[in-house]
This record gives sequence, C-alpha cells and structure tokens, in this order.
Amino acid sequence: MNATAPSQPETDTIIACTIRREPDGFELLIEDMESALGDQWGDLGFAEALMFFNQPEAQTLEFVAIAMDAEDENNIVMLGEVITQARNNGIKVILIAEDVSPSALHQLLRKGADEFVPYPLPEGELAAAIARIQTPEPEPDHDAPQRKASARGTKEGAVIVCHGLAGGVGATTFAVNLAWELATVAKENAPKVCVLDLDLQFGAVSTYLDLPRREAVYELLSDTEAMDDDVFKQALLGFEDKLQVLTSPSEMLPLDLITSDDVTRVIEMARSHFDFVLIDMPSTIVQWSETVLNAAHVYFALMELDMRSAQNTQRLKRALQAEELPVEKLRYVLNRAPKSLDLNGKARVKRLAESLDISVEVQLPDGGRPILQACDHGQPLAFSAGKNPMRKEIQKLAKSLFELGEQATEVEAA
Repeated sequence: MNATAPSQPETDTIIACTIRREPDGFELLIEDMESALGDQWGDLGFAEALMFFNQPEAQTLEFVAIAMDAEDENNIVMLGEVITQARNNGIKVILIAEDVSPSALHQLLRKGADEFVPYPLPEGELAAAIARIQTPEPEPDHDAPQRKASARGTKEGAVIVCHGLAGGVGATTFAVNLAWELATVAKENAPKVCVLDLDLQFGAVSTYLDLPRREAVYELLSDTEAMDDDVFKQALLGFEDKLQVLTSPSEMLPLDLITSDDVTRVIEMARSHFDFVLIDMPSTIVQWSETVLNAAHVYFALMELDMRSAQNTQRLKRALQAEELPVEKLRYVLNRAPKSLDLNGKARVKRLAESLDISVEVQLPDGGRPILQACDHGQPLAFSAGKNPMRKEIQKLAKSLFELGEQATEVEAA
C-alpha cells in the first residue's frame, strides 16, 4: 500500500475504505468488509486518509469505516479531522470502536460520524450499518412543510422533576414509585407515563425497575439533533406494559456530555408522547439544571430532617435566587418524616421549615426495610409492600396530581 491511495484491484471501483492504525489490526472488520463488498474496498492509515480524500480516486467513495481502540484516543484530534474531511467530501463514516471511552466516542460522533458499531463486531451488524448509510434519503416534499413536525406526538405532557438535595434521601425511589402510581391511577384511560433518568453517572432507575441499560441511550443523547419519534421510542424500555423508561447510559458519563439544547429536545419529545414525564435528576447542579427547572411543572426537592439537607436547601435557594431563576417552583418533600404521634419530631419539622423559609408540602413516612427490599428486587412498592405507609402517601400524591391534570384539561377544553 502506498501513501496516496488504498490498496485496490485494477478492475473494480473502490466504494469504501477501512481506516486503522495498524494494517494487521481488527481482523473481524476485514472479514466482514470482504463479505459485504468483495473487492470494492481499500485500506488506509490515519495520515494516509487525509491525503487520499484530496485525490481523484476518492470521488467514488461512498463510505469509510474508521477502526479505533483505546490507544487511538491519543490521536483523537487527527481522527476528528479525518471525519470532518470525509463529511466535506460527501463520504459517510462508520465508527468501529473497541474499549474506547464514552467521552472520546462522543467527540467523534459530534464531528459527524453516521454510524457506530462496537468491536468485536456483532454478527451482521456491519452489513446492517452499510445498508443504512447506502439507503438514499427521501427527496424533500416542498408542498408539505408540516411533515417534519409529524416526527413528534400530539400530547403536551406535564413535567415532574425529582431532585435529591443530599445523597440517599430517596429521590429515585420516590420518582420510580410516583411514576408507577401515576401509570396505574385509573383503571380506564390511565395516563401514559415516562421516566427519564438524567443522572448519567449513578442513575438507578433501571436498577429499581430491573431493566437493562442499553447503548441506544448513549447514541440518542450523543446526537439529539437527529432524534425523531422512532429513535426516541427505540431507546425506551417498557415496564409491565404501563411505564416507559429512558434509563441512564450503560457507562458512567460526564454530566456535561449533554447540553441544555439536548435536554430540551429530549423533554419536548417525551412531552409530545406522554401525559406525565418524570425526570430523576443528579444531585449535582449542572449547566442544564436551569433548563429542567424552567421546563418543570412541578419540581420536587427531596430532603431529610438533618443538618446536611437543611444546609443544601439553603445553598440551592441562594443559587437560584442569585440567578433570578424560578425558585418558587420547588416543592419540598420530607422523606422519613416523623410519625404523627412524634410531637417532638413534628416540632423539629416546623422549626426547619421556618428557619429555611420554606413550606414542606409532602411528608413521606419511614417505610422501613421493605423499601430497600423492593428497590433491590427491582419492583415498585405496589408489588411487594402495597400497604406500606410510604407507598400510601405516594399513591395519594399521584391521585392528586392526576386530578389536577384532569381539571387543567377540562379548563383548556372549555
């Protein structure tokens, strides 16, 4: 192989190239390329690819398959330039990655890679990716500009956010069980409910509902601009045919992987298909926290009757007020609240609310060990602890939210 053109037969037109660091790496990729394209492909190194794109022989290329592993993360800038040059020349890009960090993949997908396939290659996956990029895009119908909007549903769901003001205060448990109670609040015409787990690092919604984490979530979050209703629905997982869940990604990702625009697109897409969209937030305040707060119809802030919760509540209020954000949207939920006969505990709750100048609108009783067991078994409390006092309180809250939604719908209809 020379430095200016891929190795190729003289009789066939080259329509694809593999691009890899070493000529003897990624053997399964080579086998799959031969199976899919016969002799109509060539092979290049990273630096060679940049030179080859400017040559006449590159005019026949339909796509390139860039193969990389963990060692290639040192060449992430060059790989990004390869993708950019390919896109500038109208060449599609398939990214083949083995043991590559999510942040590196994110950077390259942002550069414009069309498809991502993990290595070792799942059977038939490369051929499927090639078929997808070779499928011609439909011609735009200028007489029907409204068709683009058909990629969304017709609902305008309510956004309910659950945010723990300290670790271990039960925000995810609350979110999962509130979602289930909303989804089952009515025997007929029950609302459609979706849960979005936006804690990209330690999200536990999938654990509490015994659902797998899938690569489709990462792919969706990495390119929300290309998201339509099909892509969104494929990333969701169903629970008992009543609840749809967008789990956190399979790998621990940086919280700035997604931007405010990404979050807006996901929330708006979810709202268009569901009556209630519950968002489980990371306890950390991030760049897009403001976006979620502004989108929320109800923003539940969970706390406990302890000093750390009190201090964090005060800090959050100050931060929101300093940025002139709608702090009035916060609805404070006290988990593991004192029992009704615990007069000393009730007095402490009152003093806490007065000192922070807040109103504790929801008090969840301590459900005890059954709460932990239900979470470990991946089930809502309704399955294994239906009479638990915490479940009953969440059930009442879900009913009141549903009734408020029904009243709002009636007012709009009138």
